[in-house]
Amino acid sequence: MPQSRSYLDHNATTPLRDEAREALLRALSVAGSPSSPHWEGRGARQLLEAARESVALAVGAAPSRVVFTSGASEANATALSPLWSRAGAVLRLDRCIVSAVEHVSALHGGRFGPDRVEQAGVDGRGVIDLDALEGRLREAAGRGETILVSVMAANNETGVVQPVAEVARLTRAAGGLCHCDAAQAFGKIPLKVAALGADVVTLSSHKVGGPAGAGAMVIASDGLHLSDPLIKGGGQERGVRAGTENVAAIAGFGAACAAAMSDLPDESRRMRVLRDAFEDRLRQASPSVQVFGADVERLPNTSCFAEEGISAESALIAFDLAGIAVSSGSACSSGKVRASHVLRAMGVPESVTSCAIRVSFGRTSGIEDVERAVRVFNELRGTIHERRRIRAA
Repeated sequence: MPQSRSYLDHNATTPLRDEAREALLRALSVAGSPSSPHWEGRGARQLLEAARESVALAVGAAPSRVVFTSGASEANATALSPLWSRAGAVLRLDRCIVSAVEHVSALHGGRFGPDRVEQAGVDGRGVIDLDALEGRLREAAGRGETILVSVMAANNETGVVQPVAEVARLTRAAGGLCHCDAAQAFGKIPLKVAALGADVVTLSSHKVGGPAGAGAMVIASDGLHLSDPLIKGGGQERGVRAGTENVAAIAGFGAACAAAMSDLPDESRRMRVLRDAFEDRLRQASPSVQVFGADVERLPNTSCFAEEGISAESALIAFDLAGIAVSSGSACSSGKVRASHVLRAMGVPESVTSCAIRVSFGRTSGIEDVERAVRVFNELRGTIHERRRIRAA
């Protein structure tokens, strides 16, 4: 990345940590498959299990409960299955309830049929409506249905932190299963499986400074087992996910986890200072700027904001031309801007959602990036207002 640019899109992906790069390169020289019993295979297995222990330590889980995948999207698709077993008994889940602000990899309920998926609403701050969820769980229990509830730890667009422990408590009381997509929160705020209370937690490597192509599904209890793996074949990952593991990427993932945990408290505080400074300066320049989720707990690095009349598409172009990488909260895989289902679920008018920009800071960010981004946005605002004044005249 050119030194002249400011990278403020860490929620999309994070720059590779030096520790992860070194671990990845070392692992690339290992020739064996971790499933092979020979010397080369045992070397690969050692790297795999060392990474498993690192991921497990980071989230306070037993290593045996960590299942490696190709990323959080695959982990979500794997976890959102109607067929599980608990304590040796079949656990057939009749319906999946997902929060209306979930990442698109979970939003449609994974492997549940479309007629078996419901969305749980959120309030205007982006927080799941616990009373409504409890009512729906009670109704489902009354019908004899067992529910899988999926709620993210923190939203990728707004950074809003969800009350996962309370969702898990309500789900457990109704006899259901709780899944938590923690990909965006992991490495930004303290995250332990026991504190979350969820039965299944999913993680991503490239969101924490590791390489893309690795993720994990962490199963909280030894008594819980996935009965219908998404990828079937060999017995890799204790039969939960077939296919030879991406040892190099996973080794990098493990190294990134260790590094992220070592500097988490300091980095979390530093990110919050940068985010708050950024938002304060935006509001000083224009009181009409809206910051979404500002009244509730958010990830310390994330700011999703909008000023009506300044389209996200125009802002993204202006930022990029000025050497700043940011994102629209609603950017899709094609790079185009589309309506944000997250902001829509929060009741934000379409005229405002089309203006939403996400700035996400990271370990490469500094106060100079804050100043640069604010300056560029203020210049864009001035240009747009001047054009309107001229047209009006």
